[in-house]
Amino acid sequence: MELIIPTGNSDAKETQTKIEVLNHLEDKVELWIEDHVNKRRLWLSSDYLPADEFMDDEKEGIYTRLRERVRGLKDAVRVAVAVNLLTEEGLPHFHHIIAKHLGDDSFWSKWNNMWTAEEDRHGAILRDYVRDGRLFNFREIELMQFHYLESGFNPDWDKDPYKVFVYTTLQERATQFSHRNTGLMAGDEEPMLKGILSSIAADEAKHFTFYRNVFKEILSLDPNRAMISALSIMPGIDMPGLSMPNFREMADIIRRVGIYTPWHYKTIVEEAIKFWNIELVTGLNEAASKAQEKILNIPNRLEKIAQFIEQKSKAKSFSFGFIYDRVLSFD
Repeated sequence: MELIIPTGNSDAKETQTKIEVLNHLEDKVELWIEDHVNKRRLWLSSDYLPADEFMDDEKEGIYTRLRERVRGLKDAVRVAVAVNLLTEEGLPHFHHIIAKHLGDDSFWSKWNNMWTAEEDRHGAILRDYVRDGRLFNFREIELMQFHYLESGFNPDWDKDPYKVFVYTTLQERATQFSHRNTGLMAGDEEPMLKGILSSIAADEAKHFTFYRNVFKEILSLDPNRAMISALSIMPGIDMPGLSMPNFREMADIIRRVGIYTPWHYKTIVEEAIKFWNIELVTGLNEAASKAQEKILNIPNRLEKIAQFIEQKSKAKSFSFGFIYDRVLSFD
């Protein structure tokens, strides 16, 4: 079913119209929340890293064994963990962006609060892990976190409710890839980190499923506006960590070791195009038809970008204060 929505609104009315479409989805949001909760495995940081006042020798020994294993972690993995940790600490920005469009008394707000509670564990457990495992020069990490949160996250798309759900779909999937692949690179030598990142990635996969379902319904109700909103986001997303210190250099390392690359983003966009049936949407106006055509061509463009980056990649060395200025060199 497509809602009949008048055109020619001002920006404020346009936003309000989109919010009305989201309100129309509340019944489905209720069902998605119920399904999400039924499939959820609730885990907490203390399940991995107990911190009770009274602990037996076995629990106390967790930390000795952890620090012994951590000494063998590659610095590229440490860099990826730092980015993952600081990215998760950006949670307050996202809670605000979603909440301001969806109000305080709805199933949308229930989702946002539940999502926030689930996401909060990600930053908490990674912070506990890197502190208890002695992964970094911790004050350097704290400074990076402080400056990242202080700088804020103010994307151009935060005023458009439709764009919010396109972005969160792509970003949750990208974050899932990053956590999962970091854990795989840590390998069996550090099973706790692998397990923690696997749990986080599983959460991100469920959040991704929710957000992509939302936008699929938006596309069915308001295809013209939805298609144009999607086009403005899908060619390339800035990860929320963009404003953290040394982000581009750390992202370059993550790309070079294969944890998260432009090829992964191409896969993410292709998945979204297929799931949202972009090619099959009909009855579009001229602007939306042009947007549809451009969206369908994005994977080809992303492939060229990925090839270009690989071809232009040169030997380079990196160093960061949070790993005591050790040098990471790449041919």
